[in-house]
Amino acid sequence: MPTPFNPNATDEIKRRMLEALGIGSVEELFRDIPEKARFKGDWDSLPIGAGRPLSELEADRWVRERLSRNKVFLDPPPFLGAGIYPHYVPEAVRFIIERSEFLTSYTPYQPEASQGMLQALFEYQSLMAELLEMEVVNASMYDWASAAAEAFLLALRYHRMRRRRILVPETMNPFHRRVVDSYLYPHRRAGVRVENIPVDKETGYLDMAALDSMLGDDVAAVYLEYPSFLGVVDVNARKIGEAVHEHGALFIMGVNPLALGVLEAPGRLGADVVVGDGQPLGLGLKYGGPYLGIMAVRWDAKLVRQMPGRLIGLTEDAEGRRAFTMILQTREQHIRRSRATSNICTNEALAAVAVAVYLSLLGPKGLRELGEYVMYKARYAAKRLSEVEGVEAPAVKGFYFNEYPVRFPVPYQGIHKHLLSRGIHGGLPIEKWFPWLSHSALYAFTELHTKEHIDRLAEAIKEAVRVAMH
Repeated sequence: MPTPFNPNATDEIKRRMLEALGIGSVEELFRDIPEKARFKGDWDSLPIGAGRPLSELEADRWVRERLSRNKVFLDPPPFLGAGIYPHYVPEAVRFIIERSEFLTSYTPYQPEASQGMLQALFEYQSLMAELLEMEVVNASMYDWASAAAEAFLLALRYHRMRRRRILVPETMNPFHRRVVDSYLYPHRRAGVRVENIPVDKETGYLDMAALDSMLGDDVAAVYLEYPSFLGVVDVNARKIGEAVHEHGALFIMGVNPLALGVLEAPGRLGADVVVGDGQPLGLGLKYGGPYLGIMAVRWDAKLVRQMPGRLIGLTEDAEGRRAFTMILQTREQHIRRSRATSNICTNEALAAVAVAVYLSLLGPKGLRELGEYVMYKARYAAKRLSEVEGVEAPAVKGFYFNEYPVRFPVPYQGIHKHLLSRGIHGGLPIEKWFPWLSHSALYAFTELHTKEHIDRLAEAIKEAVRVAMH
C-alpha cells in the first residue's frame, strides 16, 4: 500500500520531491541556518545516545539512572522566586484538571461540542476580572513575558504607531525584558524603542522626577511591575498612572496575582492593561512551564479589539438557552493569517481551568489570608537573616510582599554553594543585572516555607558567612 511519506525513500522519490519543491538539493532547505551554526563533522561520531538502538526496558533504565542524578528540593522548598514561586497546589485542582474532558480538549472551535470547556474558560475570565478589577480578560497568553511583549505591541497599535517609545523600570524582570526585546526587535527600524526609567536605589521605587522628564507625546505606554522584580510594591503606583494618562499614554501593569489578595487591584490604580502569570494560583513548579499568561484591559472598544488571544463570551443559542462561544475572532491567526493581531495561535486552556478551580476553592477571604500569611513569612525571614553579621535583609528598603534582595558581606557564589551542600537552594544572584546590588541575591518566601525552614536557612547562611570571612 502506498504511503504519503516514506523516510526510507529511494533516490528517485527524493529527486521528485525536490523537484516539486522547486529546489535542487536538500541543503537549500537549510539555507537560513548560518554556516557557523551547522555541524560539519561525522554524524556517526556524535556523542549522543547509547551508540546503538535500545529496547524499551533498556531505555527505561537509561532514563531512570539519569533522572536519579537530579536534586529535588522539598525540605525546605527552594527560596528562589523571580516570577515563579513554590506554592501548595490543592489536590482538588489536580483531580479536576486531570479529568479527560479537560485534559484532552483543545481550542474550542466548535462551540456546540465544547460547552464545558468554554464555560470553564469563561469562569476563569470572570474570576480574574474580579481579582484584577478589570473589565475584559482573555483566556489566555503563554506566560508573563510574552503577555508583556504583546501588551507593548498592543500599545503601539492602539496609537497607530504614532507613538513609538515605551518606558519600563530599570529593574524590570530581566528574563521578561529579553523576550520583550526579541518581540520588538523587528520594529526598531520603525523607530520603536524600549527605554529604562531609573529607580531610587534606596527604596526601589520608580524615580518620579525622571519619569516626568521622560514622558512626552511620543510615549505609547509606561510599564510598572507590581510587585517589581526586586519584590518592591511601588507606593506611587496611582500617581504614576495619573502622570502617564496626562500625556495620553497607556498605563500597563505587570502583577503577581497572588499579591492582590492584600494589595490594591490594578484596576483601581488606573491601569489600562494588566499582564502577569497565573503560576502562583494553583500551577506549582513544572520545570519551566507551561504556565499561564494573564492579559486584561479596561473597557475600551479600541483596546479590546487589539487584544491577542482568546475571548470567551456568554450568549444565547437559537432556542434561547445559555451558551458560550469564542468571540472577536477577527483578530485571530487562523482567520486573518498574516494580518492577525498577534502570532499567539493557541492558549493555556488547562492552566486557566486550574487557576479557576484554585480561585474558587480559596475565595476572597482565603486569598487574603494566604497573602497575609506569605507576607508574615517574608518579614520573619528578614528578621532572622538580619541577625547574621554583615547580612542586609532586605537590601532595598521599599515596601515588599514576599520577595526582596539580600546583601551578603562576601560574594554570593560561595554562600550559594555552601547552602546547596546543606540541601538548601538559595536565592537568585542579581548583581550581573543590577551592579548597585553587589553580593546580593533575590530571596522569596511562601506558605511552603515553615518557621523551621527559615531558621535552617538563617543558620546555614550564618555558617557560610563565618567560613567565608575567616
